[in-house]
Amino acid sequence: MLILIAGIIVFLGAHSFTTLRGSRAGLIVKLGANGYRGLYSLVSLVGLVLIVYGFGQYRAHDWVQIWTPPAVDRHITMLLMWFAFISLAAMGKRPGRIRGWVRHPMVVAVKFWALAHLLANGDLGGMLLFGSFLAWAVWDRIAVKRRGDVGADQLDHFTKSDAIVVVAGTIAYVAMLLLHPMLIGVSVLRG
Repeated sequence: MLILIAGIIVFLGAHSFTTLRGSRAGLIVKLGANGYRGLYSLVSLVGLVLIVYGFGQYRAHDWVQIWTPPAVDRHITMLLMWFAFISLAAMGKRPGRIRGWVRHPMVVAVKFWALAHLLANGDLGGMLLFGSFLAWAVWDRIAVKRRGDVGADQLDHFTKSDAIVVVAGTIAYVAMLLLHPMLIGVSVLRG
């Protein structure tokens, strides 16, 4: 469990640092843009590896079940994950109504992903992992709003870009449903 916690701190710490614009700018001056990107990527990767390894170890050796999610949560989780993939697909530069609705597609996708997995997992490690990501996404959205970044422009009509976002998000969603057992070790299509 300690490796998982360390990974969460390192990964979300690096991502939280980017919201501290003054400190970030100072580090970019010291390291240069490429040096900063390299360090940020390395720290994020180390955090991600620690999360994956730590969660795997937790699942294999330290599992603590806190509550059993009701069956209806599975359906809510599936819907939220589809929204997460649609939001993720809206990250492109092309304007669209969906992109305007979500404003900050990656942060919204993380919120949907984390909430969906909180509903589906009643174990301590899952609550720690997904709860941390949900709290970070809420905090990041507040930080973005405070610095005046309104995100993508609002459109009053749907565009070809919106159709592409829905199709691409749905294809990625279906792919993850099928690959989830191999990548994560848990089947989400079980009855």
